[in-house]
Amino acid sequence: MARPQENILLDEADRQALEAVVRSHKTPQSRALRARIVLKSGAGESVESIAASLGASTKSVYKWRNRFLEAGVDGLFDLPRSGQPKKLTEKDIKRVLTLTVQRIPHEATHWSVRLMAKCAGVTTWQVRQIWEAANLKPHRLQTFKISNDPDFAEKVIDVVGLYMNPPDNAVVLSVDEKTQIQALDRTQPMLQLKPGQVERRTHDYKRNGTTSLYAAFNILTGEVTGRVTARHRAKEFLEFMRQVERSTPRELDLHVILDNSSTHKTAEVNAWLDKHPRIKLHFTPTSASWLNAVEGWFGQLERRALYRGVFSSVKDLKDEIQRFIRVHNAVSAKPFRWTKSAKSIIESVERAKENAKVNGNN
Repeated sequence: MARPQENILLDEADRQALEAVVRSHKTPQSRALRARIVLKSGAGESVESIAASLGASTKSVYKWRNRFLEAGVDGLFDLPRSGQPKKLTEKDIKRVLTLTVQRIPHEATHWSVRLMAKCAGVTTWQVRQIWEAANLKPHRLQTFKISNDPDFAEKVIDVVGLYMNPPDNAVVLSVDEKTQIQALDRTQPMLQLKPGQVERRTHDYKRNGTTSLYAAFNILTGEVTGRVTARHRAKEFLEFMRQVERSTPRELDLHVILDNSSTHKTAEVNAWLDKHPRIKLHFTPTSASWLNAVEGWFGQLERRALYRGVFSSVKDLKDEIQRFIRVHNAVSAKPFRWTKSAKSIIESVERAKENAKVNGNN
């Protein structure tokens, strides 16, 4: 049943005032809409007709009709608010910052906007403003490990020097192994992507075995040489190095950057290196895998081929890895660019060590 509506009779002064509101370029659109509602009501149009023609709800039309009947043209203005929000003082800001970096809430392991607002007695909007100004992000977490390698500086200078100033008549390769790659299959068929629906798959999976991948990333071309193996031993590493050596023009020296795995330093490996003097190994510092360029390519492999892959056997997994390497070399390979100097890296690590000492003493 329709609500009864009271007739609105506009005198000439009210009509002119409302039309002035509509015509003015300085009038907010919300207030102009209210004036149009009253003008149409004064012309005898029904609430439903006004709502349809102005794209408003009938509830809104009733509201502004009633406000005009009660207070005239002045009723079309927003009502005064209950009061301004509390203004932040220096004491408030200092309290939020101190709590953020020095305290932990009782209810959680880290601060959220709501927990901080409740504890500090400010609004959530104010907490966001303070954190944004101070570049604080309590919800985020990063992992790190500071290298304690006694030869850290020398190794950084050596490796970064190869990246930024590779020697002439030589190939520089970043080498590492990605071990225990699992061939995972889902327990039920996936539901395909379609408009309005994301791709879906079961949360559980079947393990169909594992494999390992040795990869050599050429920093001058971005191309990758790979070898998929069943195991991860010095024997497999040496077989991979023989493959790399055969694929490199004999007139070029071969500089290989790799980590400190014990499989890279066995007597068999050293004996083979003695017979191939053109190959020189360069070791990254301990706990500094980020210095090895091939790690970035491993990240691409994980994101683009493995994470959402479905593999019913180890063979399927091996085939996909080899396919990804072929496509990368044909389409995506590009020269590697290292921009951070050895000096800045060493200084950054030294600062981290000093900060760790200070925090440890505290």
